[in-house]
Amino acid sequence: MGFTREEVLARLRRQVGGGHAVVGAGAGTGISAKFIEHGGADLIIIYNSGRFRMAGHSSMCGLLALGDANAIVMDMGEREVLPVVQRTPVIAGINGTDPTRQMRVLLGQARAAGFSGVNNFPTVGLFDGRIRQELEASGMGFEREVEMIATAHELGLFTVVYVFTPDEAKAMAAVGADAIIAHMGLTVGGSIGMSAEGAFTLDDACERVQAIGEAALRENPEAILLCHGGPIATPEDAAYVIGRTNAVGFVGASSMERLPVETALTETTAAFKNIRIA
Repeated sequence: MGFTREEVLARLRRQVGGGHAVVGAGAGTGISAKFIEHGGADLIIIYNSGRFRMAGHSSMCGLLALGDANAIVMDMGEREVLPVVQRTPVIAGINGTDPTRQMRVLLGQARAAGFSGVNNFPTVGLFDGRIRQELEASGMGFEREVEMIATAHELGLFTVVYVFTPDEAKAMAAVGADAIIAHMGLTVGGSIGMSAEGAFTLDDACERVQAIGEAALRENPEAILLCHGGPIATPEDAAYVIGRTNAVGFVGASSMERLPVETALTETTAAFKNIRIA
């Protein structure tokens, strides 16, 4: 029935203490989760965007009105991922701004289903400009996600959160978030990713990750800082950022699941097509 918060934290701290980066991976299907576990991931995270991503659509679909995000995650967890993952904590991406849910009840249901923790996705942190202003003004802003994480912490769930600014990092750390993910935006590359021209550079990402980490660690020195997204798309990219910041790990979704699948299917199909017949 999942891992306790203390068990997840001990697992991650053993990795860091042994000089190994923490690795969290998004899974949009059961087979992805099964083999992410075989690869040694420390956390498996289920987002509603994973279902769209592995159906061939942009991860940004997870931010649009294309389904009930919380219902999608519960269905993916209960019917696809949790039945095939044996040794790895599975984290539920919870839409904390959902006004149609009693959040404490939903979080209890996630724990009962076997999730070991929660993450704040979909997140309004990916919105800016007029839409962000209006979401905040109408009571569906980032503070609702902070409140959801505070409730999850009270319930004893492990919490790993997306933040986009130092102020958001401070707010999440203040309510007990165990791990802070410095989010650099939609991952670069592949058929439905961000173009390199539209993303930060890796050096820009280093500056942003460091600033977010410093804010979080000032608030809670025990917080675990991770990085995600934007130009951080390969193991080499992640190593570059981790080596230049106070991040101790990486969370990947497209980079851990979609991009490898795109490459493997293309190359395998092409190899079969190269078979010659007499």
